[in-house]
Amino acid sequence: MQIIENVISDRGSRYAVSGGPCTSEPEARAFITALKRNKKFAKATHNTWGLLTAEGPVKNDDGESGAGVIILRMLETAGLRDHIVVVTRWYGGKHLGGDRFRHVQEAVRIYLAERTG
Repeated sequence: MQIIENVISDRGSRYAVSGGPCTSEPEARAFITALKRNKKFAKATHNTWGLLTAEGPVKNDDGESGAGVIILRMLETAGLRDHIVVVTRWYGGKHLGGDRFRHVQEAVRIYLAERTG
C-alpha cells in the first residue's frame, strides 16, 4: 500500500491519495478496511476509490458523488488494471464546488506519476 499524504489543500479541505495491487471488489473493500486502520483515514470525510478488474470497473464515491468515475477514467487512460486508487478528503468546512473534482484528478495524477516515476 502506497500512501501520499497532504497532496492538496484548499479552503481547509485536505487530500491524500493511496493505492496498491487489487483484483476484485472484495479485495478493494479489504484495502479500504486496512487503510481505515489508520485513525486519520477512518476519520476522513470521503475515501473515494476506483478499480479496473477483469470483470469490469468498480468504484465507490463514498459520498463524493461523481468522484469514483473520475478515478476510473484516469485509470483507463493510464491503462492501469488490477490496481486500486483511493482519494481521501477531509472536509474543511467550505464547499469547493467543481474544484473538488479537479482536486480528485490532480491527486490521481500525482499518484500515477509517483508510481511510474
